[in-house]
Amino acid sequence: MKRNLFCAMFVLSLNGAGLAQPAGNVPAFYIVLNSLTKTCTVVDKTPRTDTPNITVASDTIYKTRAEAETAVKTLRPCNQ
Repeated sequence: MKRNLFCAMFVLSLNGAGLAQPAGNVPAFYIVLNSLTKTCTVVDKTPRTDTPNITVASDTIYKTRAEAETAVKTLRPCNQ
C-alpha cells in the first residue's frame, strides 16, 4: 500500500512539474501588448506581468519568431 501511494505521488509530481513550462532548449516566443502605445511586440523571454502597461496579448507560446509575427497580424488586441 505504501509503495503504491509513493509511486502515484511520484508520477503526479513528475507530470505536474513540466506542464506549464517549455522544454529547456526549445525556443519560446510570446506576444506582449503595450497598452500606452497600442502596439504588440514579439519577445523571446517570458513576459513579466508585474510591469505596468504591458500585458500578454496571447496565451499561446510560439515555437518560432515567424509564427509569432504572423499571429500578431491576426490578434484582435494588436490591430485596434
